[in-house]
Amino acid sequence: MKRPRARSRDEAASELFAALYPRLAGWCRHLVDDDETAHEIASEAFTRLWARWTSVEEPRGFLYVTAANLVRDHWRKLERERKAVRRATTEAAVRPHTEPADPSVRLIVQSLPQRLRVPILLHYYADMPIREVSALTGRKEGTVKADLHAARELLRAHLRRSLDHTL
Repeated sequence: MKRPRARSRDEAASELFAALYPRLAGWCRHLVDDDETAHEIASEAFTRLWARWTSVEEPRGFLYVTAANLVRDHWRKLERERKAVRRATTEAAVRPHTEPADPSVRLIVQSLPQRLRVPILLHYYADMPIREVSALTGRKEGTVKADLHAARELLRAHLRRSLDHTL
């Protein structure tokens, strides 16, 4: 009589993925209200599970706890972005000759050169004072202020071009 062959690690992982991924992604979708983000979170949860595959006793629980933590991180990121946009919009309203912030600000910030992008992200998105940004980047406070000014000018120019194209 033939003994049934033992399942390989890959087969077990594939079966687990097939059984749990759709429900986990659906649960995440309900929490983040975005299909793409939900699938990214569910995929990341599985990636983290695979990295600890041999030490995790309860894969389903691990997946849901990990996904919950990733959802919480996503919510925090969204809140930081909202605060940064509000802050940039408020500053733009106070300054003369500025245009209102556009939802595509995040994409424009991503397109900035790194020397300008990092101070913008730290100061406006992470809500760090200039002194902290200076310490973290190893630049003088005056340089950080100049970089922030240059980055705001580039953002302003991008936003103007975007508005001109839409009008």
